[in-house]
Amino acid sequence: MAQTQQAFPAQKQQYPGSENQMRPKPRAEMEDYAGSGKLAGKIALVTGGDSGIGRAVAIGFAKEGADVAIAYLEEDDDARQTSQYIEKAGRQSLTVAGNLADEAQCRRVVDRVVQRFGRLDILVNNIAYQHPVESFEEITTEQWDRTFKTNIYSFFWMTRAALPHMREGAAIINTASINGLRGNPSLIDYSATKGAVLAFTYSLAQSLAERKIRVNAVAPGPVWTPLIPSTMPEEKVKKFGQDQPMGRAAQPDEIAPSYIFFASGTFSSYYNGEVLAPIGGETLPG
Repeated sequence: MAQTQQAFPAQKQQYPGSENQMRPKPRAEMEDYAGSGKLAGKIALVTGGDSGIGRAVAIGFAKEGADVAIAYLEEDDDARQTSQYIEKAGRQSLTVAGNLADEAQCRRVVDRVVQRFGRLDILVNNIAYQHPVESFEEITTEQWDRTFKTNIYSFFWMTRAALPHMREGAAIINTASINGLRGNPSLIDYSATKGAVLAFTYSLAQSLAERKIRVNAVAPGPVWTPLIPSTMPEEKVKKFGQDQPMGRAAQPDEIAPSYIFFASGTFSSYYNGEVLAPIGGETLPG
């Protein structure tokens, strides 16, 4: 479906936000996507799978034939709706709530998935937290810790817990960001974690190559998800994405196909340690 430039109405939510309260509601249900069995019989786990990019990825995986577990913080209504879309696609779903900035919760999530499905073929590390600031000095140690534990520690903990259950041909996909590629003066801690996600992806891909487990990353530009109205000032929400060359933010269902590409051995069997960057026409040096 063609997209046009769009200004969002000023709005504010409490973190982590809810898709149902967003105006307009994001396009994350993959309504125009027709699967072709590229992930038939696979078991996938998507963190942050209740809404936004994670929801679109979970539904896209289901449409390609995978059973999908989603881990999320506390947004039960959003998670329930995502689960219904997965089951509507004819696949099994599992939802697990809890804070993945806690190592024990990461282990519990993987244990639940393995208890339910017996193994794990695809891991998508996708959760994120951000808190914009006007100056570097505003960043507290508490904020720095929270951002890193959510955005990169959870990726490490989830991956370490999942690997014993992943076989040859499995795939790990990490969500990075345009901010990890070129920085952002109001999101210094967030950008630092996303740069770490990229280095983690490159290094882990090399480490797991002999086990034939592929590790790749998607680094989106601005995307209309609950993270935006729940972390950004209302005036910035109104202009969100308009500074991109394409003049608008992406919708989650425009980003999810990148994850399907990396999850499918048919599409990406020779891709390892790579980054897809759907960033709306912005070009980067190097």
